[in-house]
Amino acid sequence: MADIKYEITKKIAVLSESAKGWKRELNLISWNGREPKYDIRDWSENHEKMGKGITLSKEELDKLKEILNSL
Repeated sequence: MADIKYEITKKIAVLSESAKGWKRELNLISWNGREPKYDIRDWSENHEKMGKGITLSKEELDKLKEILNSL
């Protein structure tokens, strides 16, 4: 399996925390040296381990915001 490199360029918000201490976070992350994107996923306390998540461009995040505001 190839190494995945990431850099959290901006921590935006903690959405929730599990009983095991993992936190679901919204962050701006650069994956493999690419342009940073918005990312929602679970992280261990030291950010060395991560769960599955979703990565969104600025345009996708704006569209999601519009949808959520209409609910």
